[in-house]
Amino acid sequence: MKVLKFGASWCTPCKMLQHIIDGIDSDVPIESVDIDEESERAMQYAVRGVPTLVMLDDTGTEIKRNVGVLTRDKLLEWLK
Repeated sequence: MKVLKFGASWCTPCKMLQHIIDGIDSDVPIESVDIDEESERAMQYAVRGVPTLVMLDDTGTEIKRNVGVLTRDKLLEWLK
């Protein structure tokens, strides 16, 4: 299982979410994807707004997603 975090360098909420992610301890790897640098990948996952978190199972199938900033506690709950 892993999480893709879609964001952009110009996105203030993305920076806020990254700060929260940096402050947690999780067994789930979180990979950052810049939508400006990897627009095809963002289209592949139908990302319409940032920040977007997409959780994938071990086969690469989407399990769930979240659009927008989460609090620390909500993020930890979402990662379970």
